[in-house]
Amino acid sequence: MDKIAILCSGGDVSGMNPALKRFVEYAYAKNMQPFFVYNGYEGLIDDKIHEAHYEDVAGIMTRGGTKIRSARSERFKESKYRALAAENLRQKGITKLVVLGGDGSFRGMERFHDETGIAFCGIPSTIDNDINGTDYCLGVDTALNVIKNAIDSIRDTASSFRRAFIIEIMGRNCGYLALVSAITSGAEMCLIPEIPIDIHEYKECFESQIRKGRDYFIAIVSEGLKNADDVAQWFEKDLGFESRVSVLGHIQRGGNPSVFDRLMAYQFVTHAIDALVTGNNNSIICYSKSHFNFKSITEVALHAYHLDEALLTLGREQFAPSHCQM
Repeated sequence: MDKIAILCSGGDVSGMNPALKRFVEYAYAKNMQPFFVYNGYEGLIDDKIHEAHYEDVAGIMTRGGTKIRSARSERFKESKYRALAAENLRQKGITKLVVLGGDGSFRGMERFHDETGIAFCGIPSTIDNDINGTDYCLGVDTALNVIKNAIDSIRDTASSFRRAFIIEIMGRNCGYLALVSAITSGAEMCLIPEIPIDIHEYKECFESQIRKGRDYFIAIVSEGLKNADDVAQWFEKDLGFESRVSVLGHIQRGGNPSVFDRLMAYQFVTHAIDALVTGNNNSIICYSKSHFNFKSITEVALHAYHLDEALLTLGREQFAPSHCQM
């Protein structure tokens, strides 16, 4: 019986537990013995590698995060620790590995494969949705729904007071979550790294809207800009609006996985295991244009991610000061 393992690396996302459930069940269906690696690449080094059984995944479908935990590993960057990780896998007869993570995790896995020959398939898993080559990463839909609920709740309070609420959204240097959330929540302002905007250009338009009855504002700001407090001060000093900053933070990474993320988890894992069974030993399973396809590490991890131009155009039309409705 072939032996196959799975690990989670980097930030957790809702959808990882459904992926673990599918991994165990589908591995058995393929007559393979599944293993869990606990604590990501750190677990490979520390030999936290254990057989997985049906009882290990019972009832985890509805849970956010990851039952086998995740980690970022500085030690895995050193060859001596990668050699130790490989020996731990060999001792258990494991020759195939599924990795849920981001481009940094995949770059580490490519080097590991080159050095050891251990086959792997990566599954893009980050709420930032900033991995080149795939339109969708596991966990994004759940994160967007968490953000939607938070913004909707904040809007209830904003509409009860004459205030501006500045809501900081995760995403590192990628504005995907912020832009989609701003468009779908009806925000009045969206600031992301991909669309440079001088907020002072909003003043004339917003003053006109205030004269015509607007009595609160919702501004969505990407965390990568690090300027939520500056935006709040601008609303107070330039528009005379009392302001509040809400940093959603890690609430965006947790929560009950959405139906879409559960389905994507199943499909990602199925394709990953099928790829390894058929000899595709070094690839990332990507999702683009509503289809799954395999890409090399070079295509995925060595090229910068760029937001879809159609989405950026929509954002510019919606939020650029020059398009602001007086």
